[in-house]
Amino acid sequence: MSEVTDLIASYKAGELTLEELARRFRSRNWPATMPPPPSSYLDLAARAQEDPRPSVANSYDDVTAAYSRGELTREEYDVLSEAVLEARKAEDRSTP
Repeated sequence: MSEVTDLIASYKAGELTLEELARRFRSRNWPATMPPPPSSYLDLAARAQEDPRPSVANSYDDVTAAYSRGELTREEYDVLSEAVLEARKAEDRSTP
């Protein structure tokens, strides 16, 4: 398990409210899960032949996986996705 899955489990157990969980998501750093865009057509063609990228633990992938498993409703997923987006925007603003 990861910090993200532990936080979601705490929410599902009633130990956190959705707003508390979203606040925690807004205050943490989120690792990038997507590779940089291809720089050429050859890079694009090479990526098309690769296996799907693995999930990144302790990232937004854990939120998406929880939603896919039915552990989060669409509304909960939307709230948490927005919190992650806000955290990523804050990280981008603080990076020179």
